[in-house]
Amino acid sequence: MSGAKTSVLKLMAAALLAEGTSVLGNVPRITDVACMAELVASLGVGYRWCDPCASPADAKPSGHGPEDLHSSSHGLELDVPAQLHPVAPPELVESIRASIVLLGPLLARHGMVEMWMPGGDDFGSRPIDFHLGGLERMGATFETASGKLVGRAGRLTGARLVLEYPSHTATDNLMMAAVLAKGTTIIENAAREPEVVDLAEMLVGMGAIIDGAGTSRIVIEGVESLKPACHVVVPDRVEAATLLAAVGLAGGEVMVEGPRAEHMDMLLEKLNTMGVHTVAEEGGLLAVSDGRLHCVDIATLPYPGVATDYKPLLVTMLSVADGVSIVTENLFSGRFRYIEELRTLGADIRTEGHHAVVRGVARLRGATVRASDIRAGAALVLAGLAATGETTVLGGDHIDRGYEDLAGKLASLGADVRREP
Repeated sequence: MSGAKTSVLKLMAAALLAEGTSVLGNVPRITDVACMAELVASLGVGYRWCDPCASPADAKPSGHGPEDLHSSSHGLELDVPAQLHPVAPPELVESIRASIVLLGPLLARHGMVEMWMPGGDDFGSRPIDFHLGGLERMGATFETASGKLVGRAGRLTGARLVLEYPSHTATDNLMMAAVLAKGTTIIENAAREPEVVDLAEMLVGMGAIIDGAGTSRIVIEGVESLKPACHVVVPDRVEAATLLAAVGLAGGEVMVEGPRAEHMDMLLEKLNTMGVHTVAEEGGLLAVSDGRLHCVDIATLPYPGVATDYKPLLVTMLSVADGVSIVTENLFSGRFRYIEELRTLGADIRTEGHHAVVRGVARLRGATVRASDIRAGAALVLAGLAATGETTVLGGDHIDRGYEDLAGKLASLGADVRREP
């Protein structure tokens, strides 16, 4: 199981907080990691793929481009200089949403950051007000003009920060800023995702003092400086969900190695109700399905609820389930855009505002469809497993942003799927 995309990008940003060499293990070879590596390289950081079990001195150098994602290694070494260049190029920032997490580390360590508004998947507005407001409470000031953001600060000061919504990325950003701030920072209504805990564990390994990660109240005592660390990225629960959904659609018995069942409680409950029976075993999850799925109502909610990243996978499963299901999207307004593509494949789905009514059909039919984002792309690939004939999913570059060789992993389970140029 690959490391979590939503974690590794923040861990790469966290490495900026300490001069020296940090090493990350279980790094997924995906294009978002390549883009983030180029982004931190533009700030002055050296990086190379390496054996995560080796010392940094034993690491083998590699280049700085996406072709390095096909290295046999899953380790990434980050060499952070004493002085960073805190100006991020717009073409890199605009290509990846996670670029916003550079704000906290750069302000905390260098007191200045200059960047453009982040990009990434387009499925509705995701404002950065929570990030800016929290950093301003800690003493930062910001100026914006023509999409450019300039932030400045002396040494940040601890503060009590109350998030209006438990934003995962804002929690990460503020936690990284707080570890070098003077005094105590308290983040109320913090995100509780396992990836937040993963980031906190790396920061603690660097010398930070953090209590409460994984709960809605995180307390950080600022320290004068941090040291580099070696850290293994938490397994990707969304990739695990994708493979479990494939079992549900195609039927069979699969042992998915790596995922932690306790990180997926609500999802596993829904899957069991739908007819995908899962058993937590040492080292992973055993999934069994006869390919006959049942309807269930689903609403996306902040963790530990059903994650919005799971929803396209679940909607695809429900499109061939017995009965009628109602799916409610509570987090992002634009995250039903893939449904028209499922309709092209024969799905019977009607949307009303932030609800979707899914009437299961006996079988989907193959067609050419287009991915609009990472998870939608994966869901359309899975839909092809439940369709007669051949399905072609265009926009595979979206899938590459979040999945390491999805086609190869599905093929290893017996699926007739291949990646074409």
